[in-house]
Amino acid sequence: MTIYKELQAADLYRIRMPYPFSNYDRQLLTLLYQPMIGSEAISLYLTLWADGEMHTADSTHYNLMNTLGKPAKVIFESRIQLEAIGLLKTYRKDGDDRSFIYELCPPLDPKTFFADPLLSMFLFSKIGESSYRRVRDRFVIQAPIAEGYEEVSRTFTDIFQPVHAKSGYPADQKELEARTDGEYEMEQDFDFALLRQGLSEQLVPKRVLTPGIRHFIAKLSFLYGFGPLEMQKVVLLAIEDDYRIDEDGLRKAASDYYKMTVTTTAPKLEPIKKAEPKVQEQKLDSQQAPINKEDELIAYLESASPLQVLRDIANGKEPLPADVQLANQLVTQHGMEPAVVNVLLQYVLLRTDMKLTKAYVEKIASHWLRKNVTTAKQAMEFARIEHTQYMKWKNESGATPKKSASSGRKPIREEKLPEWFNKKDEVETPSQGTSSEQLEQEKQKLLAKLALKKRKGD
Repeated sequence: MTIYKELQAADLYRIRMPYPFSNYDRQLLTLLYQPMIGSEAISLYLTLWADGEMHTADSTHYNLMNTLGKPAKVIFESRIQLEAIGLLKTYRKDGDDRSFIYELCPPLDPKTFFADPLLSMFLFSKIGESSYRRVRDRFVIQAPIAEGYEEVSRTFTDIFQPVHAKSGYPADQKELEARTDGEYEMEQDFDFALLRQGLSEQLVPKRVLTPGIRHFIAKLSFLYGFGPLEMQKVVLLAIEDDYRIDEDGLRKAASDYYKMTVTTTAPKLEPIKKAEPKVQEQKLDSQQAPINKEDELIAYLESASPLQVLRDIANGKEPLPADVQLANQLVTQHGMEPAVVNVLLQYVLLRTDMKLTKAYVEKIASHWLRKNVTTAKQAMEFARIEHTQYMKWKNESGATPKKSASSGRKPIREEKLPEWFNKKDEVETPSQGTSSEQLEQEKQKLLAKLALKKRKGD
C-alpha cells in the first residue's frame, strides 16, 4: 500500500480542539509522551495545536509539509503514532477533493497516566527506572491523607442511574462496560465469561468485578499476554480477605505472576513495525491477497503470537506453562522474532508427534539465531533445507515421534493447513470453588505452586 492512497499534499484538513490547552499540557507532552512516540510525532502535534489556536479554516497538507520540513510519508507515520497513543482522532471524507478533520485530544492527567498499566510500562521501558521515578515524582503528588480519615465519597452509579432516552429503562451491563472511559482506544477481545466460570461467587463475588476493574483486567491481559485462565489466578492473588479488589492489587499480582511463570524481565511495549492504517479491505488489490495455502500460512505465522499458535495447535486449549515459558524465553531473552518462533513451534510439534522437547527446540533456535533468520518465510526455507540435519538432532534429543504416513514428507511445504487454523477458541474451564473459606487456601496453594516453579527455575 503506497502513501499516495493515504495522504497527498493537495488533501485538505481542518483542526478541532475541545478547549484551549495549557502550558502544563505541553510539559506532559514533552516529558511523558515524547519518549514513547518520538520528537517527530510531538512536533506534528504541537504544529497542529498552534495552527488550531489561530484559525479553523481548511488548509492543505502541502502547507503542513512546508512548515515541518517533512515529506508526506513522515507526516502520515507521525499521525498514526498520535492516533495510537490517544492524542489525535482522524476523520476522512473521500470524494473529488479528499479532506480530513484532525481532532486534537489533550494528554492524560498524570495520575491517570501513571495508573494506566500500558502507558506507564511503555514509558518505563523507554526511559529506564531512575528517569521514570524522577518524572513520576515531578508530576504525581503523593502526599498521604491525614491519619484517621476514611474516604466516603459516593460514586456516579451510587447516585445516578443511566437510562435509555426512548425506553426509559436502565442501560444493560454490556452497554455500560462499553462506555468505560479510556482516553485511548484499545481493541479488546477478552473472554470475561470464561474468567467468571473459573471464579466462584463465594471466592470472588461478582460485585467486585466492576466495569472499571474489568477494563483494567483487560489491559493487564493485553500487557502480559495472559488469557482468562491466567487472569483467574491473578484475581485470586489480588483479592483481599474482605473480598475487595483494586487496581494496585491487580497490578502487583499480575507482575508477580508474570515474574514467577514467564520471566523476571518486565514486558515492553513497542510501536508495531511498519504499522499500516485501517482501510477498507475491498479496496485492496487482488494481488495482495494470499494466493495459496502456503501464503495463507505465512500470513498467519507473521501475525499470530506464539501463545496463540500454541493454543491453536492444541485445538483452543490453554498450553502448559512450560511450553509458554519456552516460547517466551525465545522472544524475550534471545531476541527471536515472534513469527520465527511460530514457525519453530509448528515445525517441531508437527514433526515430533506434538512433543515440545526443550533441547531440540533450543538447538534449532540457536542455528536460526546464528543465521539471522528474522521472518517466517526465511524460517520455513531453513526448515526445508536443513530438514535432514534437524531430523538427526531430533533423534539425538530423544524427541523421535511415532511413525506415521506423513513422516517422510518435507517440512512445511507439503503440510496442509492444520485443522485448528480457522477455529475459534474452545477453552476448557476448571471446576469452581464452593466455599468462601477456600479463598485463603486457594491463594496459598497458588503461591506455593508459583514458588516451587521459581525454585526449579533457579
